[in-house]
Amino acid sequence: MHESVVTAAFERRVSPGTALSEDADRILHTCRDMALRFQQGGKLIVFGNGGSATDAQHVAVEFVHPVIVGKQALPAVSLTNDVALVTGIARTDGLDDIFAAQLRLLAAPDDIAIGISADGVCANVSRGLDAARELGLLTVALTSERDTPAVDHLLVARSSDPLVVKEVHVTIYHLLWELVHVFIEQPDPAAAR
Repeated sequence: MHESVVTAAFERRVSPGTALSEDADRILHTCRDMALRFQQGGKLIVFGNGGSATDAQHVAVEFVHPVIVGKQALPAVSLTNDVALVTGIARTDGLDDIFAAQLRLLAAPDDIAIGISADGVCANVSRGLDAARELGLLTVALTSERDTPAVDHLLVARSSDPLVVKEVHVTIYHLLWELVHVFIEQPDPAAAR
């Protein structure tokens, strides 16, 4: 009995992992565009709810404090770090505007916005991405099959299992970090292939 449960747990991850490898070109284009924004002086602004809020913080740390010695630190901030600010905005403007309000105050047109939503139905992540687009930021969404926001780069974890979606998101944002550095260190896109 345990063997079948264990086998099923592994099998739930095979298809989403394979689908991610099929999105290699999409991920490369995202990384190239992000590298260009960093080279123009932009910063990365990341946001999400619940576990995705923690992922947003993780992404910001990866870019600001690279774990690989010798890799360039890149400016990044998570909009989920300041609980007083988030709850203050929520109190006056509502939860749906906590990221959009911060972006309107902190973002510049050369910046990059990454919204993360494991379930794909977060109104505040969608509104944040909408605000980022209005401001001219490069917009990237890490989401599930349930959501297709209007963004520059849509990176989808093809699973309905929220645990698997989060696992795929971790892989995606580690790829973003690694490959953005490739494009910064080797600006010729042909050199990164």
